Amino acid sequence: MFKDIKESRITLTQLMLPSHSNFSGKIHGGFILGLMDQIAFACASKHSRNYCVTASVNKVDFLNPIEVGELVTLKASVNYTGRTSMVIGVRVESENIQTGEQKHCNSSYFTMVAKDEQGNNAPVPGLILTNKDSVRRFARSIERQEQAKHRTNRFKASEFHIEEYLDLIKTQNAKLNI
Repeated sequence: MFKDIKESRITLTQLMLPSHSNFSGKIHGGFILGLMDQIAFACASKHSRNYCVTASVNKVDFLNPIEVGELVTLKASVNYTGRTSMVIGVRVESENIQTGEQKHCNSSYFTMVAKDEQGNNAPVPGLILTNKDSVRRFARSIERQEQAKHRTNRFKASEFHIEEYLDLIKTQNAKLNI
């Protein structure tokens, strides 16, 4: 079974309140991360028709601060489907209600896994790729998975070679005392 990306897209807009802010008066990053996880869950569950869990989150960069009183819109869509997992692309934008100014605040990728009623991994429908952007996003997800495997293995304790990194560390804000 295959589904069009449009069938699972989710958009959520919420007004940012003072209770969502941190000590500097900006919206707390943890609050935004929570919203991102919720919309990724909703998108993955809608696509798979199963309860889904977050397996990983890839790279969260906070590009622009979000102010109290702004509208925040989160957009989520399925970028990639494996056998039981999906990569959900999430984009966060804010809008100043008074000026109409919009800012891209962050984008991230959530790997979600579908679960059946017994808690076992459940198969998910594949994606119908209909344009260059959908092919690019799918391919980028495959590439990110390959990079993650390489990164994980290279720094595994049994594979790590300290001498390869000593000169690099000496150029950083760290003191070697080994």
